[in-house]
Amino acid sequence: MAKQSMDDYAKELESSFKPLKEGDIIEGSVIGVSETEVYVDLNYYTEGVIRAEDYSNDPSFSIKADVNIGDPVSATIIRMDDGQGNILLSKKEANEVLAWDKLKELMNEEIAVSVKIAEVVKGGVVTFLEGIRAFIPASKLDLNYVEQDELENWLHKTIQVRVITADESEQRLVLSAREILRERAELERKNKGSTLNVGFVTEGTVESLQPYGAFVNLGNGLSGLVHISQICERRIKHPKAELSVGQKVKVKVIDIKDGKLSLSMKALNDVTVKDIEEEVTEIPESEELTTNLGSLFANIKLN
Repeated sequence: MAKQSMDDYAKELESSFKPLKEGDIIEGSVIGVSETEVYVDLNYYTEGVIRAEDYSNDPSFSIKADVNIGDPVSATIIRMDDGQGNILLSKKEANEVLAWDKLKELMNEEIAVSVKIAEVVKGGVVTFLEGIRAFIPASKLDLNYVEQDELENWLHKTIQVRVITADESEQRLVLSAREILRERAELERKNKGSTLNVGFVTEGTVESLQPYGAFVNLGNGLSGLVHISQICERRIKHPKAELSVGQKVKVKVIDIKDGKLSLSMKALNDVTVKDIEEEVTEIPESEELTTNLGSLFANIKLN
């Protein structure tokens, strides 16, 4: 165990005297943060210093809010001596070199990351990822297209996105939240759909009419199809003969397959008939009937 400790010490000692030069990218960890500077342990005989203006390109960057003790840092050596015996570093310069490799990795592996919307521009919004300015089109910001006059509502919001374009030669970085939201909605829909059982009766809203039937929105991201044969008792040529978009209807779940719901309006008639049958009054026993008739005639006065 002591030998291992000595080996570790020898490696640290060796690394503290390794030759460094301006332009090198060096790794370290944050050991201190002031109002204007970040102090970095480089496993070297002296510390590194990153000025706030050399830390990030993000205009919303806050040295106090966004930098924490222990954060790993990759930075480029600007000067070997900042005048105070420390190595002057720039994280921004290192980002320019390292960021695109990281961004391509994020894109290829479809990794979700959190970003904060920094600016609204024509056709979308701007944010920063790995220190690189990135664009999120209005069509990729939500499940539905976000109109220009609604983009201000997204300013300063933190959302999850994926990298869909990372072109270093064109300095073009495009992000999207839509795919993540779509996957979540689909998972939620399947989970909610799994809680429904065949025979469940509920109310929904007709959202579209097709020659073969009507799609009914049940809320909470759930929709189902009422086949044309399940709309009413009589045969109709098109669902519009009985239904209109936006109409509220009661439906019964008659089948669930691969997360898809088959609904019926016609089946509700069977439910109504069954309910009526169950409410029929029971006929009294014969003895009871005799007693009741005897009591009735006993109260009749004959002239």
